[in-house]
Order: sequence, then structure tokens, then C-alpha cells
Amino acid sequence: MNTPTTQTALIPFTGKEYLESLNDGREVWIYGKKVKNITEHPAFRNSARMIARMYDAMHDPARREILTAPTEWGGFTHRFFQAPHTVEQQVASRDAIAELQRVGFGWMGRSPDYKGSFLGTLGANSGYYKGYEENALRWYRKAQERTWYINHAIMNAPVDRNKPTADTSDVYVRVVKETDAGIYVSGAKVVATGSALTHYTFVAHAGQLPIKDPAYSPIFMVPTGAPGVKMISRISNEYRAAVLGSPFDYPLSSRLDENDAILVLDNVFIPWEDVFVHNNVDLANRFAPDSGFNNRAAMHGCTRLAVKLDFICGVLSKALDLTGTSAFHGVQSKLGEVIAWRNTMWGLSDAMAKSSVPWHNMVQPDARFASAYRVVSQIAYPSIKNIIETIVASGLIYLNSHADDFKVPELRAYLDKYVRGSGGVDAEARVKTMKLLWDAIGTEFGARHELYEINYLGSNDVTRLANLYDAQNSGDLANMKAFADRCMSDYDINGWTVPDLVNNDDVSVLRTR
Repeated sequence: MNTPTTQTALIPFTGKEYLESLNDGREVWIYGKKVKNITEHPAFRNSARMIARMYDAMHDPARREILTAPTEWGGFTHRFFQAPHTVEQQVASRDAIAELQRVGFGWMGRSPDYKGSFLGTLGANSGYYKGYEENALRWYRKAQERTWYINHAIMNAPVDRNKPTADTSDVYVRVVKETDAGIYVSGAKVVATGSALTHYTFVAHAGQLPIKDPAYSPIFMVPTGAPGVKMISRISNEYRAAVLGSPFDYPLSSRLDENDAILVLDNVFIPWEDVFVHNNVDLANRFAPDSGFNNRAAMHGCTRLAVKLDFICGVLSKALDLTGTSAFHGVQSKLGEVIAWRNTMWGLSDAMAKSSVPWHNMVQPDARFASAYRVVSQIAYPSIKNIIETIVASGLIYLNSHADDFKVPELRAYLDKYVRGSGGVDAEARVKTMKLLWDAIGTEFGARHELYEINYLGSNDVTRLANLYDAQNSGDLANMKAFADRCMSDYDINGWTVPDLVNNDDVSVLRTR
């Protein structure tokens, strides 16, 4: 594969280009202040640099064959941005997801490749966006040209959800004015995960409350730096880690915090070329199931979680060695349970990637495996967290406060003696591992990740109902009931109804009285 040298507009950003591209006047607020330079602000700077690593990985000769594929336009892009026409291409795109996720150890769910779950459908399903088909095709190409970092905000804010429809609230996104050049929109969305570090945010409707008023139906792409786009950030785990600790103390929080923001659109102008749906409540309400986004998002999420569990299993095993409990039978069984969850995620990822479900002129992951992942992951992650808390126990908090403690001669001797690890491991190495595991599950960063894994692909009711509805609509549930009926047809109150089974009249104690 030869890297184009004269078509930089047709290949992914380098890490340096990505960081420079974020200086676009975007309006991000945190701790009561507007961020002046997001790539230098302590709440965002190292997370931005981890994303830059991902962009650089797409140019790395050792990884590029796995991560990227040639485009029709003479460049290359991340494989997941393209519509797969064969199972082999779908497997390759899954492998590209896994490889990019390893850059962030599986902890950045909304990485640049994530929105490929939607963008990759635009070429195949442009006809869905009636009246705006050319916009879908244009974005299918545009997204691939630089592998733009695009996120989404598709859920309404947790406000006014008691109202009968999604168009009875002044909080939700709606069109406030229409002109020859485009539309103006206002409202808020939850949650713009990681959007402060993106180039664009895709805005749509995927809530449980239906839309009735066409003004609330727009689906569109908006630049992060567009006038009127405001992001009000939650607390920064990265900033807290920098103020109260060090990379040694908070190795995940310090660089992998995908800050979730309240996305406010205050009379934001959207040109017609960036609109996908307008004045069409039917398309807006059906977007999530019919756009092709859901099943691909599940494949991405499942693969990302599988990589994350590779990491967690490795750190957990090291921690058990350090506490001296790794040979205990009960502890081993619990570690085996975590590994079983890890294997489950890789198995579901394989099942989705190797699906050959035809969809328009591409293949899609099987909805049954996608829906199963959405439920199983919500059960798995809290269970894994609980297992770690149970079998590592006090080892997670039998730790000194800061890396600087090791630099104090008065303390060092005590730490070396009393906080050392089992098997000859010194205190510094033990604490390094335990602080990594604590950051994964015990800090606010870890707690946020548990909340994310439980909810990011839908509420618990929605994910379970998706399995039921798919089984009903596909005929699977009818077949299962028919299977049960087949068993029941072999007998009635008089005994067996089939000729090859023998009734018990000759031996029944009750019938021979």
C-alpha cells in the first residue's frame, strides 16, 4: 500500500493535523469558564492526544493494512467508514475497529471510527433520506476523505419525558426558522459524549417518545465550531486526575476521559447540504431502526468492549498475583467467570462480523446477535465490577495517596516493606497495578464507565424489548412456540399419541388399582 503524497485531502488526518483542526473557535464550557484552547486545557489535552494517536495509527505502516482501505477517490480511510458488500469486508472492518480500540485499551467508545456505524450506511441507504439523497451520498464520500471525527447526539434530554410526545417541550431540538439557504435549529441533546473533541456532531431523534410536529423532525450534521453550538461539560476526570494525582495515580482518568457534554443549539444555522431529514415525522421516528445504524453500532460497541475486557482480564490477573490469592480455587473460578464474559463478547463480535444479512446493496450484522449484545453487556459489566471488588477486596484501597509518597525517604522504607506485592514484587510495581485497576472500576472515571456500558445503547427495557420484537417480527418466536408444540403433540391426557412410544398402562401403579 503506497501512501498518497499529493492528495492529503483524501486521506485521514495525522495526529498533528487533528490537534490543529480543533482550534476552530468552538464554544466549550467547564467550571464556569469558556475553554480558550481545548488541546491545551488540562480537562481535555491528553484525551485529545490519545485521539491523535488513533489518527497516527492509520498512517503507521505496521497497522495501516488492518485499519484502512482504499477509497474510490484515490485515498484511503478507516475500513468501518465503508459499506461492506461481502462478509470478508465486514470481518475486515470489525478487525479494524479492534485494532484502533487497542490504541486506547478499549476505553474510548466514541473514537473516530465509532460513527462509521452510521456513515457507512449512507452510500447503500441514501434512498431513506427522501428529498436529501444527494446529501447522504455527499457525506458518505466526505466522511471518508479525511476520516472526520464525527459523534452523535440522538437522545432527548431527561426533561419533560412525562409529556405525551417529543414535540411538546421547549427543551428538545426543533426548527425555529427556515430560509432559502437552510434551517435554524434550537434545543438541547443528551449526551454529547466526546463531542468537544470532534469535528462534527450528528443530530437525530432516537427517543421513545414519538414526534408529531414536523418542526421537531430535523436530522442533520453540525460542525462543532458552528456559531450557536455550545457544549456545557460535565466534571473532567482528566482535570481532577491532574490536580489531585498524577499519571501513576490515575493512568486511565488522566488520558482517556471522553467528556460528556450538554449539547445546546442556540439558533444554529444548518445549510441545506447538511440536512438529512426535514418536515418528515415518519422518517425521524423510524431513524434508529431503519437507517441501518443500530446493528453496526452494536458490532462496534461489542468489539470495543471485548478489547476492554482483554485489558481488564490482564490487569485483574496481575492484581491477584500481587495479593497472593491467584492460586485460591474460589478466586480462580471468579477470574474464569470474567474471562467467560470476555469470551462471550468476542463470540458475539464474531457472530455479527460474520453475518451475511443482505441489506440494500451491503451486508449487515445479524440483528439477533446485535440485540443480544445490547442486553448481555448490561448484565456483564456490573457483574465484572462486582467480581473485582469481591476478589481483590481491600487490595484496591490498601494504597498510598500519591506517587510522590515514594519520593519521601521517611516513607519509602515503610512503603517498600508493608505495601510490597507477593512473590517478590516491590511496592512501587504493586501500587502501580492496583491504582490502574482502581481507576478502572473505583474512581469517578470507573463509575462513569459502568453507567456508560449499562445505558449507551438504550435503556434496559428498550434493549430487552428489541430482542422480543425482533423474534416476533422475524418469525423466530413463532418457530420456538411451534417447536414446543411439536413436543406437546406427542402426548395428551390418555398418554402418548405417537406410535413409536410405549404407554405405561402395563406398569402404572395408579392405573392397575
